[in-house]
This record gives sequence, structure tokens and C-alpha cells, in this order.
Amino acid sequence: LALRPKAILIENVKGLTRQSFANYFTYIQYMLEFPEIKRFPNEGWKDHRSRLEKYVTARGKGYSGLRYNIIPKLVNAANYGIPQRRERVFIVGFRSDLGVQWTFPKETHSQQALLESKWITAKYWDEHRVAKSKRPEPPASLPGAIYTGKLFSGTHDRWKTVRDAIVGLPDPEKSSGGEFLNHSFNPGARSYPGHTGSPLDEPAKTLKAGDHGVPGGENTVLYPNGKFRYLTVRESARIQTFPDQFIFCGSWSENMRQLGNAVPVDLGQIMAADIRRHLLEKKCADRTAIQPA
Repeated sequence: LALRPKAILIENVKGLTRQSFANYFTYIQYMLEFPEIKRFPNEGWKDHRSRLEKYVTARGKGYSGLRYNIIPKLVNAANYGIPQRRERVFIVGFRSDLGVQWTFPKETHSQQALLESKWITAKYWDEHRVAKSKRPEPPASLPGAIYTGKLFSGTHDRWKTVRDAIVGLPDPEKSSGGEFLNHSFNPGARSYPGHTGSPLDEPAKTLKAGDHGVPGGENTVLYPNGKFRYLTVRESARIQTFPDQFIFCGSWSENMRQLGNAVPVDLGQIMAADIRRHLLEKKCADRTAIQPA
């Protein structure tokens, strides 16, 4: 509160959007909107929420303290070019006195474009030099109209896949990793019902930290021939868009826990850069407004 930040950016798990958490999720937003209305000692969160609601419904009338305009959204990282289907809640806030008008950055990537790239134009397979004999058959669930080339159109780029993320890395079962750090093979991968590997030619499933050790399925890669293995730390880092120069220390399980808890680097950059741009633009507008005629 002493710093009075111009903007805030928070990320948390998708579970906050469950109906069972609806009241608590709105409570979090109310606290962020009116951060100086503190919770009393021994006051339950529901009672605190009720006090905050009075200010929310009055649109801040009678309140002269620090206030933020709060915008929450459930974001799928794959729609922003991250090679991972990672759904997370982002909460962005701007200090109300700045008058910033903001909305989340537009999505830039889509599943539709990936389907088109695979099954209409075949550009995806050509990019990765996958021989026609090695290309999988189209899923039976694809609508027939996709083969006409008329089903999908738009300006979005295609979703990025696990194959896109790990391109250029040697097979860890055949190589020690060479110039790539944290790229060692870890044996003993297992698949569980409901926790199967990430298909090589799809965005990865959400990397998880694992409350009781590293989960099996989500942190494995599944090849078209049915083979699967654990992702290496470097491959997982690529999926979370960490640069190859970023070094991870400690055991494989501890590294994977850290990566499972991380925000994809590129997604964080996209959000933060857009917030910064709006703040800079507003600052310029304010300077112009006070210039003498």
C-alpha cells in the first residue's frame, strides 16, 4: 500500500472459477479494488466481504482511499502461442485515479489454425519434415467440412505443439544432451487412467507441480506410435517458454515442481508488456493535456 503501484498483475489456478469458489473469487477482487479496507481481527472473510460490498455497490461513493479497477479473465496459454494448454486466472488492476482503459490482449493463436495446418494444407508436417508415411491419420472426430478448406478462416496463427517446443533438442534416450543443460533422460515413466502423456503434435497438457511428487502422465510426451517417456527438465522449460540459457539446479523432481508452478515466461511478458504500454500511453496523454497552448 505504501508503494501505491500503478498496476497489479496476478495469476492463479483455474479452480478459482469453479462455482463453489464464486463468492470467494469475488471477495478477492473486492479486496484488490479497495485494499485499504482491512479485515478486522477475528473477522471472517464473509463478514469482510459484506463490508466491502457496500463500497462496491455504491461505486466507491464516500471512499477516498486507494482504489483499483479490477479485470479478471480465464486465459488459455495456448491461445497466446505457448506450446501448452494451460488455463489460468489472470487478475489485472489499474489504479483508478489514472483513468486507464484496458482489456486483455487479443488472442493470437488458435486450434482451428493448427487443424487446418495439419489436415488441409499439411504445412505443419512439411515444416517438421515428417515423411508422409510417418504422419498420423486425421482424428475420426474431425468434421467432414475441414477437408473442403472452408471450415476455418481467420488471422490467427496455429497453436504451438510439443514438437514445436522441443525441436532441435537431441533424443535424451540416445544422447546426454550435449550443449543443452538439464536435458537428461529420466526412466520409469508411467501412464495412468485420466493422466496420459502430452501428444507430440498437440500443445502439451498443463505441466503440474504435483502435491505428492511429480505426476506421471502430464509430465510425459506421447509419440504417435504409442511410445511415451518423461519430459526432460529442458523440454519442460521449453514448454514453459524459458530460454535455454536458464539453468535449473537440484533434482529432476524438484526442477519439475518449480516448472509446474511457474507462469509461462512469454505469456507473462505479453501481459506485462501490454500493461506497461497502456501506462506509458496514459503518461504521454497526461503530459500533452497540461502543455500550454
